[in-house]
Amino acid sequence: MSNKVRVRFCPSPTGDPHVGMVRTALFNWAFAKHNKGTFVFRIEDTDAARDSEESYKVLLDSMRWLGLNWDEGPEVGGPFGPYRQSERMDIYKDVAKKLHEKGFAYHCYCTQDEVEERRKAQKEKGQTPGYDAHCRELTDKQVSDFKALGREPVLRFRMPSKTITWNDLVRGELSFEHEHIPDYVLVRANGDPLYTLVNPTDDALMEITHVLRGEDLLSSTPRQIALYEAFKQIGVGQGITPEFGHLPYVMGEGNKKLSKRDPESSLLMYRREGFLPEGLLNYLALLGWSFGDDIEFFSMKEMADNFEISRVSANPARFDIKKCTAINADWIRKLSVEELANRMEKQLIEVGVLPNSPSKEQKDLLLAATPLVHERLETLSQVPGMLSFLFVEEKDFVVDHEDAEKSLTHDILPALEASVKIIKELPEFKTEKLHDELNRVLVTEMGLKARIVFTALRVAVTGRRVSPPLFESMEIMGREKVISRIEKHLKK
Repeated sequence: MSNKVRVRFCPSPTGDPHVGMVRTALFNWAFAKHNKGTFVFRIEDTDAARDSEESYKVLLDSMRWLGLNWDEGPEVGGPFGPYRQSERMDIYKDVAKKLHEKGFAYHCYCTQDEVEERRKAQKEKGQTPGYDAHCRELTDKQVSDFKALGREPVLRFRMPSKTITWNDLVRGELSFEHEHIPDYVLVRANGDPLYTLVNPTDDALMEITHVLRGEDLLSSTPRQIALYEAFKQIGVGQGITPEFGHLPYVMGEGNKKLSKRDPESSLLMYRREGFLPEGLLNYLALLGWSFGDDIEFFSMKEMADNFEISRVSANPARFDIKKCTAINADWIRKLSVEELANRMEKQLIEVGVLPNSPSKEQKDLLLAATPLVHERLETLSQVPGMLSFLFVEEKDFVVDHEDAEKSLTHDILPALEASVKIIKELPEFKTEKLHDELNRVLVTEMGLKARIVFTALRVAVTGRRVSPPLFESMEIMGREKVISRIEKHLKK
C-alpha cells in the first residue's frame, strides 16, 4: 500500500461505547499504522434526539484511554475539518442540492403509510419489498397537487439500473442486482440529512480510501457505491470510491450478536472493572483477526506491524469474557512493579481507598506491596479488596464478620496472645524471622495446626481470610500496626 491510505472511525455519541465499536476502531487504526496512512476520527452527531455532549466527551476520553490516537479529528484538527457532522450541515445541504439539480436525486411526496401499503402489496406478489419509484417521474401537475395537500417531500437517490459489484477486502467479490436496491432517502422532509447522505459525503470530501466497518452495514454499500459515482459527476471530492471491508459480527451468549443491552458489551464496564487497555485491545484484536503462528499475546505496535487485512475472517467471532480476563491477567504480569503500582494507585484513588494526592508514605507502601499481588491479579478492580487493609486508618479498620466467625474463635485466643508476645520480642521484624518464630512457637511448641492458626492471624491483621502472603504483609505493615490489630481483637 502507498502512504496515501486514509481510513476513518466515525461513531455516533449515543450512550456507552460498545466493544464491537472499539474493535472497528482498532482494526482501522492498525490498518492505517501498518500502511503508514492516516487515521481519521469523525463524529456522526446529526441525530439531535439521540446524540449527547456527554456521550461525545466519553467517546474522546475512551479513545485516549485505549491509546487509539487519531491523526485528524476533534481536538486535533486537520485539513478536512470540521470533524463533527453537526458542524457540517451546510456542506450536506449543498451536496443534496447538486444531486437534485443534476437529476441524481428527486423529491418524493409519498407518505410513510403509502410506502408501507405498497410494500405489503409487493410481498403478496412475491416481489422484493422496497420503494417502488412512485415519485421518480412526477409531472408538474402532480407536484402541484401534492403541494396543495401540504406535503413536504423527502429527497431520494435515483439508483442506477445495473448490477453493483465490488471486491470486499474481507469477503471477496460481492454483487447486488439493481432490483434489490430501491431508491433510498437522503434528506428527511424537514431538511435533516440522513446517514445515507452524510457518511458518504464526508468520506468523499475527506478523501477516505478504505472503509473497514461492521458486517451490519454491508447492505448499504451498493447504495453508497452508486452515490460515489454520482459525486464524480457533480464534483464532490476527488473522485475516489473507497475500498470496502466488512468485519465479522461479534457474538455474545447463546450465539447471538453482542448488543448494547449485554453487560459485557460496555467499554465503560471494563474500565470500571480495572481491565488494562493493552489487555482489552489485545483480546479484541483476536475477534476476527489472526496474528499468525498461533500467537495470541502481543502489543498494539506488534499488531500494527503485522496487520494484514487478508487475515481478517468473514466468520462471526464469539466474545469470551474468561479469555479476555486471562489475557488481561497476562498483561498485568507483564507490567513492571513500578508501572503496576502506578496503575493500582489510580484504581485505589478512584474507589476512595487513597486520597487524590497520596502521600510519599502511602506511595512507598503501595510500591512495597505490589510484588505481593503482581502474580495474583486478573483485573485492577481486585486491588482494593486485596490491599485496602494496608491503608485504612486504625480507627476505621474492620474485620469481615463471616471470616471472623469462622476463624477468630474463642479457642484461638491463646495463640493470638502468644503471637503478640513473639512479635514484640522479635529483634528483626522481617518476613523470614516472623515465619520461623511464629511457626516454631505456635505449631511446633503449642501443637496448633498451621492452617488454622495462621488463617486466624491473617483475619486479625488484614480483616479477611483471603489476602496477600501473611508474613510479607505483616512486614510491610510494620510491628506497631500488627500488634495494634491483634490486641484490638483480644480486647473484644
